[in-house]
Amino acid sequence: QVELVESGGGSVQTGGSLRLSCRASGYKIGAYCMGWVRQAPGKAREGIAAIDSDGDTIYADSVKGRFTISKDNAKNTLYLQMNGLQAEDTAMYYCAEGGTYGVGAGPEATCHHEYIDWGQGTQVTVSS
Repeated sequence: QVELVESGGGSVQTGGSLRLSCRASGYKIGAYCMGWVRQAPGKAREGIAAIDSDGDTIYADSVKGRFTISKDNAKNTLYLQMNGLQAEDTAMYYCAEGGTYGVGAGPEATCHHEYIDWGQGTQVTVSS
């Protein structure tokens, strides 16, 4: 059974940091493109970062330089290190699996293939 489980969300003050984790079961993430997608209330879903099997990454302009996507294949876990958090980063964050074709070419920061499996999400709230 394929499953993605996010954790690490919470409430932080502006300028703070969080690290999100996404543990996968049912397949090995090392062979796949994986990504993070967020959705704020009343806003469209936004792909913010993706990483493929070769370690190539892509980031949305809104998070570039502040967020870092990584993965530990041995732990079968995807991460998102978020630094310099701002109020506009408040959203539900989802991890997702996007096939084996690598990261997309932009402008949205996603995998080349549409996301297939999704986690349940973890809430990030940033306040001043």
